[in-house]
Amino acid sequence: MPDFSLDLSEDQLQLQKWVHDFAEDVVRPAAHEWDEREEMPWPIVEEAAKVGLYSLDFFTQCAADPGGLMLAIAAEELAWGDAGIALAILGSTLAVSGILASGTPDQIGEWLPQCFGTPDKIQTGAFAVSEPDAGSDVSSLRTKATYDEKSDEWVLNGTKTWITNGGIADVHVIVAAVDPELKGRGHAAFVVGPGTPGISQGQKFKKHGIRASHTAEVILDDCRIPGANLLGGKDKLDLRLARARGGQKTRTQAAMSTFEATRPLVGAQAIGIARAAYEFALDYAKERKTFGRPIIENQGIAFKLSDMRMEIDAARLLVWRACWMAATKKPFEAGEGSMSKLKAGEVAVHVTEEAIQILGGYGYTRDYPVERWHRDSKIYTIFEGTSEIQRLVIARAISGMHID
Repeated sequence: MPDFSLDLSEDQLQLQKWVHDFAEDVVRPAAHEWDEREEMPWPIVEEAAKVGLYSLDFFTQCAADPGGLMLAIAAEELAWGDAGIALAILGSTLAVSGILASGTPDQIGEWLPQCFGTPDKIQTGAFAVSEPDAGSDVSSLRTKATYDEKSDEWVLNGTKTWITNGGIADVHVIVAAVDPELKGRGHAAFVVGPGTPGISQGQKFKKHGIRASHTAEVILDDCRIPGANLLGGKDKLDLRLARARGGQKTRTQAAMSTFEATRPLVGAQAIGIARAAYEFALDYAKERKTFGRPIIENQGIAFKLSDMRMEIDAARLLVWRACWMAATKKPFEAGEGSMSKLKAGEVAVHVTEEAIQILGGYGYTRDYPVERWHRDSKIYTIFEGTSEIQRLVIARAISGMHID
């Protein structure tokens, strides 16, 4: 058996440095501006596309990493630069994950390139699940997909909310109810391609944090798409629905398949935010003097920084374990994906708050970036499943029981 090692491979180290340099040279200097503007940072996305960071090739290269860590490494470094801009660059991978989770090889080949476009023609993707009355409870989706047999089309109606790239994306992956009586087992995922009539942007949200990431409602009003845009195909859906109606066990529902794949990557972003705040607070504590000596020489400060570093490292190990398990096809028997996202999100909130405390009044002003990192961190305990939902997933996994 090979020796156990946590050393990154040469390819992983090179990728880490490449993405970190982009985050340091391009993302971080632009972070304050785009946080204030609260707009999609198209110039930064274009720069990422020019260097190959925003591309299908980059995504597939990372996804092919046998250890499963490359995407997590990239996500951490980008979020170290700025979480909002990181989400603007990484947001399309949500749609990619949705297509990979349910699509046929032909669908994957057709739609994945359109989620990124080219450096000369940037395209984006969006994954739309949440609704005004169905956030954590995805089994209660009201968006309906009705099949029109005469025209071989699906007709989508409903409203999605809190959607990254919602309404501005070229490719929307929509999770909708085909048979509402079956709850989550009656859901399916559909691709709405560029220029499709009947899909539009609703309210754009003004957010507490991650302001450079576009978040909005998606309105579906008799939106007609070809039958071929049902991910996985109708034969597979009909078989799954028949099994569900007969009381047989079915595969994981469409939304959950994507969340299982992306939760550790969300955790990696949270770690990037926490690391940025920790490093800034550490440097500040070494330089800031009170009563004639650096404040890090006080145990009250030194112990805070010790705990911050320990928690960041622990969270990263959980994320890396989940990514490795996913890449090596090991089942999440104890909710390991949820563990990683839960721990990382809560660590990010705690570490950024402690960073503000270490900086004192300066940390509370926009002259220093720690207040932005604190604002950015909070969403990581909310989106892609709140901390409470993650604990529920873990509890069900370890007990084998249905816990409400």
